[in-house]
Amino acid sequence: MSEIIGQPWFWPGVVIVFALPLSLIVLTEIHNSLKNRNSPARKLVALLRNFVVPVGALLLLLSQASYLRVDWTWTRVVATVFGFLVILLLINGFNLAFFETAKRGTWRQRFPSIFVELIRLLLIVVFVALLFSFVWGADIGGLFTALGVGSIVIGLALQNAVGSVVSGLLLLFEQPFELGDWLDADGVRGQVVEVNWRSVHIQTDDGIRIIPNANLASSSIVNLSREATSFGVSTLVRFSTDDPPQEVASLCREVARGMPQSATGVDAVVTPQPKGHYSVYLTLNSVADQYSGPRLFKTRLWYAARRAGLHYDKDLTDNFQSDENYSQALKRVAPILRISDEQANAIRGEVRLERYGEGETIQSYGSVPNGVRIVLTGSATLSVKASDGTQIAVSQLNQLEFIGLASLTRQKVSAIVTADTDLSVIVIPTNVVDQLADSNPDLAVAIGKEIDNRRTNAKKRITELGLAQNPEDSFNA
Repeated sequence: MSEIIGQPWFWPGVVIVFALPLSLIVLTEIHNSLKNRNSPARKLVALLRNFVVPVGALLLLLSQASYLRVDWTWTRVVATVFGFLVILLLINGFNLAFFETAKRGTWRQRFPSIFVELIRLLLIVVFVALLFSFVWGADIGGLFTALGVGSIVIGLALQNAVGSVVSGLLLLFEQPFELGDWLDADGVRGQVVEVNWRSVHIQTDDGIRIIPNANLASSSIVNLSREATSFGVSTLVRFSTDDPPQEVASLCREVARGMPQSATGVDAVVTPQPKGHYSVYLTLNSVADQYSGPRLFKTRLWYAARRAGLHYDKDLTDNFQSDENYSQALKRVAPILRISDEQANAIRGEVRLERYGEGETIQSYGSVPNGVRIVLTGSATLSVKASDGTQIAVSQLNQLEFIGLASLTRQKVSAIVTADTDLSVIVIPTNVVDQLADSNPDLAVAIGKEIDNRRTNAKKRITELGLAQNPEDSFNA
């Protein structure tokens, strides 16, 4: 027995027979555990289990079988493969330990992945050369000399292209911006949508601008996304010179205040300019709103100006306010107002037609309606607020449905009405609604029932969502 144990192949054979299966079982369990946790280390364990350990066992077996007629070349081939696998394991392990698991904000996390890949490639070339020198006895001095001379020749031939690539690598290492940031650089303002070795792609209002990294590296860069305060932008609008400047300024501030892009608590600054022009400075939530904000402002200003009787863009005509449109609107709403066509024509001088753009607020929370609005075209959403301020959609208001029923009771409304599409309404002033309700009790009863119905629906909707009602709200619509 002692003679067998003393043989040089005994202990390597024990390792192969017992340690190899056991190590494969242990590595499989570790791999499954890491896979369940989605750990990046699972790839290293898979490489160790599937390749390094089996090839290492084969190399150990061949190295101990010297008494057999085994070609020594095959042993060196297996040793080369094993050495290469070990190099991959060590380099990937180093990358995992230092970069893939780096905490956000540290220098290791900011280190560009391109640099990591270049370093890995360089280390693989060096270690493989050393491996061939150790296993095969290859002369690697000439290889490094050739690589050095070749690098100089290629660098001189491609110095312009390489300069842009190096500039890109330096930008990636410094990271003055990230994907999604808004920049003002090299005369271009927009959002970064792609960064590569050669250039940066910036999405502007006119399309995508491609700026070489060399240009960015030699110019100043303003990262608008990293500013701590809100972002401001100016836009120019024009009204008729007959429109009172104070009314125009007040209207512009009101429209800006109702935009979702506007910063809370900051009003637009309106400065009159010559010939009916006005400079409007909008304070927006972020630089991402610099294009959508002014566009939405001008769109909503068109509707608001016509409702206010002002002349945006010096447009002195409004075909919507025609006698034909008034006659058709009154004829449509007469049945739901419980009046005849003659009675409808009698109130022609007191009603008015209004238009709202998509997303505009028709009725705001806590306001007292100045009349009842009846939807003619389009649709709107009626919403209420829960106790935590959450806005909850209750119902959709379609054609010939009422908005502002609480005008009859002179109470503040708890409902918010927002236009889903371009919307047109006819406005029946409060005093006219009073007269109609006094002369026709059925109308007052119908309005009262609709108020109760909407109040019930609002409370039901809040309860369905598991939210609490605002105790101060009476849910007037």
